[in-house]
Amino acid sequence: MTENDPSAQQNKGVPQEPGEQPAQPETGTPSPGDSIGGEPRAEAPSPWSAQGAQSNPYEAPRHQTYEPPQSQPYQGQPYGTGQEGVLFGSAAGQTGPQQTHPHAPPAGGWADQQQGTATFAAPVGPPPQRPASSGTGKLVAGVAVLALLVGGAAGGLGGYLASNSAGDGGSSISSLDQPKPARQTGNAPAGTVESVAEKLSPSVVQLQVAGSSGAGEGSGFVLSNDGYILTNNHVVEVAANGGQIEAVFQNGKKAAAKIVGRDPSADIAVVKADGVSGLTPVELGRSDDLKVGQQVVAIGSPFELSGTVTSGIVSALHRPVTAGGQGDQNTVMDAVQTDAAINPGNSGGPLANMAGQVIGINSAIYSPRSGSGGGLPGQQSEGGNVGIGFAIPIDQARRTADDIIKTGKATQTYIGARVGPAQSGGAQIASVEPGSPAEQAGLKAGDVVTKIDDRTVDDSNALVAAIRAKAPGEKVKLTVGDSRTVEITLAGKPVEVN
Repeated sequence: MTENDPSAQQNKGVPQEPGEQPAQPETGTPSPGDSIGGEPRAEAPSPWSAQGAQSNPYEAPRHQTYEPPQSQPYQGQPYGTGQEGVLFGSAAGQTGPQQTHPHAPPAGGWADQQQGTATFAAPVGPPPQRPASSGTGKLVAGVAVLALLVGGAAGGLGGYLASNSAGDGGSSISSLDQPKPARQTGNAPAGTVESVAEKLSPSVVQLQVAGSSGAGEGSGFVLSNDGYILTNNHVVEVAANGGQIEAVFQNGKKAAAKIVGRDPSADIAVVKADGVSGLTPVELGRSDDLKVGQQVVAIGSPFELSGTVTSGIVSALHRPVTAGGQGDQNTVMDAVQTDAAINPGNSGGPLANMAGQVIGINSAIYSPRSGSGGGLPGQQSEGGNVGIGFAIPIDQARRTADDIIKTGKATQTYIGARVGPAQSGGAQIASVEPGSPAEQAGLKAGDVVTKIDDRTVDDSNALVAAIRAKAPGEKVKLTVGDSRTVEITLAGKPVEVN
């Protein structure tokens, strides 16, 4: 017998000799003076039945309420006093209405409404032996056993949920015990960000710059195995007059570098690292066939975090953006817009297609300014990257870098006319230089250029950016007004650097 066995609770303290048959009570209502458990009893009607009913006084009637005493609730049973801890999810000690047994009698009891409802409480003295022939008693005992079994199963489930080790003796399962997966081997799949990073990262360089007017850092990428590096002019110009540049390569090696040449109007510069060899040059792509929506990858050293890789798409093409933050028409570039994350320190780093070919130089970001930041009243604070970055097309950068390496100077494409915004849109010619390509094509002050080839010209910056993106000697068709067209051959001139 166990403490959860209902027969142990009901027959506790009643020894029985082997082979002894329980005494059979006489049929009928017990007479006055009959005893329960050997104690004399006052003459009174049976609490289990109406007067004269044919019933055993020791049998719990069918559907009788089973309530444990309020002062001693049965542990583990679902019918408590409301003072115990609640097992499944409820707060311990929470009180509430007592649950009703599904076989509770109607108000007033089953026998006589005036006699009330009897409770099946624990007896004070030793209980009498239950008659063996009591079918009704077996039913009630069966209900109690079922309740105990359900309560025990529920308790076991709660323990399993709590420790995952009770009941069937199962062991706990932990992620820490699982073996490591197989190590990744082989090359990254072609056309993925991972493959672009593997191919291009060894050729990306961090540039640390210092000069009399300040210090900073940016990025660049290797053009030749003997140390030529392409970057932005605004990254290295602080060291243009006696400053210092240090190139830090992916493998951690460092080398001093010097400026070979630069073009502030295009925001392009070339530096050369001293005493290096065996570097891995990048593979240059082309920018004249880029499509909006194609995937790109940016690599650089934002906030001195070298080797940072981000990815995105080409968001737009032919964005007229002032290079190096100068804010004037002399530094307008025909930029590739991307949503790949570009931050301070990314400048000069490569923007690549999914074949790992460089298609642009990361140069600028759109960063809205806010006067309501956390600084002093009226103080403006610069926001971070908002997914609008700009890169110099590699076709233009390649041509400029080649001029610098060969001659030490960059060449700027021009037509020899000053332009400004037109009231109705387009670029209005303000003046024309004598003998210039513009004069030879018949352009005059007051003319409004609305297209260059098939590209619409929205304002003067758009015309300047489109012309500078092309090479000297190329021929273009300009639309003047609504229908007039002129053909002009572009010229080039050396860029003067202060």
